[in-house]
Amino acid sequence: MKLHAKIGQDQQDIEINRDGDTVSARMADREYTLDVTQPEPGLHALRNGSSLTTAFVSRNASGSSKVTIAGREFDVEITDPKRLRGSGVDAAHAGGTAEIKTMMPGKVVRVLVEQGAEVKKGDGMIVVEAMKMQNEMKSPKDGIVKELRSTEGSTVNAGDVLVVIE
Repeated sequence: MKLHAKIGQDQQDIEINRDGDTVSARMADREYTLDVTQPEPGLHALRNGSSLTTAFVSRNASGSSKVTIAGREFDVEITDPKRLRGSGVDAAHAGGTAEIKTMMPGKVVRVLVEQGAEVKKGDGMIVVEAMKMQNEMKSPKDGIVKELRSTEGSTVNAGDVLVVIE
């Protein structure tokens, strides 16, 4: 999975691959392979061979995160360029219809809205589980839920339209 990371004022492209508890990450010319576990919400244990580091992660109201490692704090903002492209909305189409699509096959675990509901940009719409991770799909704009094309428990394919917002 390719992501954009903003750490403080620094911006980096990062590529992350996960296989069970093993996470490989590549940033610029550096590559890391770690065993990662989450013993409790907001606490991550990172093991590199015999070295163990803990990271505390908390979300800010703005959607970015504050990460504390070894007493040092970092403001971190992660964006998924595929999710931005897949939202179906840009400034030129803000007044039109928006489609929320899934980027990979998975299972709908929760539907957070009802057809006809009024939503604001950033509101959670639907939660899809893919590769043992749950992803909350958010509304890219203010509007009304015109269509719900999936129900809880249904299987979805990459590119499927899950919610239409007008």
